[in-house]
Amino acid sequence: MSRAFVAFGANLGDPVASFGHACAALDALPGTRLLRRSSLYRSAALGTADEQPDYLNAVVELHTTLAAAALLAHLLDIEREAGRTREAQRAPRTLDLDLLLYDDEVIREPGLEVPHPRMHERAFVLLPLAEIAPDACLPGHGAAATLLPQVAGQAIVRLTGDS
Repeated sequence: MSRAFVAFGANLGDPVASFGHACAALDALPGTRLLRRSSLYRSAALGTADEQPDYLNAVVELHTTLAAAALLAHLLDIEREAGRTREAQRAPRTLDLDLLLYDDEVIREPGLEVPHPRMHERAFVLLPLAEIAPDACLPGHGAAATLLPQVAGQAIVRLTGDS
């Protein structure tokens, strides 16, 4: 059984409902159980010149027998089923699921990079991750909770009553 962390993000449609549907879909994957889910957090879209709605972000912890590449394939299927299209980089999304961590492995394969690149620089990933697993280790960077001071200046708001 492997321990995996998946980031959720959405800024189109009903992101709160999308999070609920994504959690149910993840928990229904073969050989997989959703253990914990963070609160939802609101943050502005990063690196876009266009006005976009704010994102809702969260992180979930899974135990799975799926290999990392197979888990990623399922994440992409869940995104497609939720209406996700990939017309442009950093475009608004109905659902975005990113494989952040897979045990303590470092994976560099075409289409799969774990730990997820730049996750250590993003409050919208680190805050929800540290909420549910402060000890989660980002290979090459350290525990999630110890990285929070590096992202303290990024605007992010924890929502209440959402998870």
